[in-house]
Amino acid sequence: MRILIAEDDEALGRFVCQGLEAENYSVTVANEGEQARQTATEQDFDLVILDLNLPKIDGVSVLRHLRLKKPSVPVLVLTQRTRVEDRVECLDTGADDYLGKPFSFSELSARIRALVRRSHLPSESVLEVGDLKLDRVGRVVERAGRKIELTTKELALLEYLMRNTGRRITRSMILEHVWNLTFDTSTNVVDVYINYLRRKIDDGFPIKLIHTVRGVGYELSAPAEVHA
Repeated sequence: MRILIAEDDEALGRFVCQGLEAENYSVTVANEGEQARQTATEQDFDLVILDLNLPKIDGVSVLRHLRLKKPSVPVLVLTQRTRVEDRVECLDTGADDYLGKPFSFSELSARIRALVRRSHLPSESVLEVGDLKLDRVGRVVERAGRKIELTTKELALLEYLMRNTGRRITRSMILEHVWNLTFDTSTNVVDVYINYLRRKIDDGFPIKLIHTVRGVGYELSAPAEVHA
């Protein structure tokens, strides 16, 4: 799952980012309001963690913009402002939850899980392609009932492929959405991780799900007759 952290305290942003990545989330960090507003609008996220005291554009303004452009994305406000008035303003503006600083990371993680559960219909929280299943909330992958252990990046890559089932995905698209990088012709990180996934997802199964599209990139798809 993809999370955007809008936080001007770089040390705190790194701390939260590292903690969430250790829990297999794909994380993007924005250090000021204008960047946060643009990133949240142009990319798809499952959750936004929003500080209120952002430079250039404050967090409340970012929240108002998000509610106009992407009303369904969950927003968790994480801030030093703990007055009742501040909490009321954020909740009335459209925040889904509010956590004051300092905070416990375990509580933040629990609140994220709760927001994600509430924001996804059951059919959206579990992705299925043929006999392959990915529980996006529990971060569990199975094929034909067999549990498959994946690293953080392998899981993020698989989720991106499964969310685009049957669609041809270029290497540059994968770099942008999984690694948050612009296209770099000198890196083969996408091909390396596709090979990692193939070994875990396809090896030992008669029907392969991950396909190379020559001159384009990759596609994840399964024949209609393959069922879990």
